[in-house]
Parts: sequence; structure tokens; C-alpha cells
Amino acid sequence: MFFRRKGRLRKEYDEKLLTQLNVYKTHWQQEKLLLEKCFDPSDEVICQTKIAEAKYIFLLREAKHRNVTLFR
Repeated sequence: MFFRRKGRLRKEYDEKLLTQLNVYKTHWQQEKLLLEKCFDPSDEVICQTKIAEAKYIFLLREAKHRNVTLFR
């Protein structure tokens, strides 16, 4: 009775985690592409790229820790 909610909440937050993971992956790829195309990138652009990569890596590790897969 009380434990049914746990499974539903876990599934809901796993879906949110996957959507955030996809968003941060595209954001990181865009930042990386911008950095590659820049002739003389500023420190701010480099830092933004590293921050975007760190956010993506963090969410990827969290997904691996929670054993979240795309095809369930």
C-alpha cells in the first residue's frame, strides 16, 4: 500500500533525469562546437564549455548509479 508510490516516484524522476541528460548533452555539444569554431576563444567561453561538460558528466554518473536505461 505505501510502497507503490515509491516505484511510481522513482520512474517519474528517472524520466526527468533522462530528459535533463538529453538537454545537457545537446547544450554541451553546442558549447563544444562553439569553442571549436572560435578563432580566439575567451576565458568565459572555455569556462562555460567546461561547466556544461561537468553538468553532463554529473547527470550521466547519476543515471549510471541509478541504473537508468533508455529502453525499459
